[in-house]
Amino acid sequence: MVRSTLGNARLARRVRMVLGLTLTAMLAGACSAVGEGDSSATEDVPAEVVLVTHESFVLPEELQARFEETSGLTLTVRAAGDAGTLTNKLVLTQGNPTGDVAFGIDNTFATRALGADVFAPFVGDLPAGAADYRLTAPDGRPETRLVPIDQANVCINVDTTWFARNKLAPPTTLTDLTDPAYRDLLVLPGAATSSTGLAFLLTTIAAYGEGWEDYWVALMANGARLTAGWSDAYYVDFTQGGEQGKRPIVLSYDSSPAFTIDEDANSSRTAALLETCFQQVEYAGVLTGAANPEGANKLVSFLLSEEVQAALPESMYVFPVRTDVPLPEDWSRFAIQPTDPHWVDPAQITELRDEWLQRWNEVTTR
Repeated sequence: MVRSTLGNARLARRVRMVLGLTLTAMLAGACSAVGEGDSSATEDVPAEVVLVTHESFVLPEELQARFEETSGLTLTVRAAGDAGTLTNKLVLTQGNPTGDVAFGIDNTFATRALGADVFAPFVGDLPAGAADYRLTAPDGRPETRLVPIDQANVCINVDTTWFARNKLAPPTTLTDLTDPAYRDLLVLPGAATSSTGLAFLLTTIAAYGEGWEDYWVALMANGARLTAGWSDAYYVDFTQGGEQGKRPIVLSYDSSPAFTIDEDANSSRTAALLETCFQQVEYAGVLTGAANPEGANKLVSFLLSEEVQAALPESMYVFPVRTDVPLPEDWSRFAIQPTDPHWVDPAQITELRDEWLQRWNEVTTR
């Protein structure tokens, strides 16, 4: 999950070296020659921590600078597609990762990464509220390798101004999306490449049981458009996404209407359909084989800090997992969370995810 425009600026890397020279070596002068019995140590101290994440990750520049100032480390951020693509890349590079920390794997993909031993245990404390979103390890104890960072519900969103202008009542349920009245109006990310898209697939499985494939046949026959990731669906194809999109129904989040508020601040131009939602929790973790595990633990702890958690709503459209940070004022009016979102047991996701994705792919590519 997660969903504002990407910041493309990358901070330059710095390298520090600490040279330990013995008294004998210092006296030897520029030659640095050391005789027998003398010692000289050269130690590389990591000066960088690398965060591998999905394409929708945004950390305000001032917070990146604060982390660097307090930790003494340069933070490098590497985007790797949507969460599904990110998970695949982490599994393929297990033990020899391209970074130190990964952020953005959610509860729909988490078990695949954990089963492949992608993450090492986190060394640190969880703040108030975060423990409520922890995964459960196979032995029944709380999972310590993935740390919950944010949560939100994946929901169908509609452009209410488009429907008002076209004098068409917007859909309210999943079944409505197959109605010919809404033909060619829906855009959503695919389940194989996007955690948001997979969450919607799981929504349909929870809602329709063994009939979920028939639902998808009807949905595709009604002109649903699939994209690789959430950003393309929302920003390119959605009518409220800012790039003159043509589709007024999009798969997004329960928080999204808080970002489409009219200038008078009295109403939002979009609405989330709360009967179509699936809860999504995003995690961060120290990667197995990280070059800088100490720095990685510092970064995960920083993502749990009050300042980062308070910034999540406006930077990534998501709710913090901490319960002791305030939400933006508009969220109490427009970012309404469902009381009974759809849910699929994580153990069942682990067992059947690949089969479900294969069947989904067969349906959507006919």
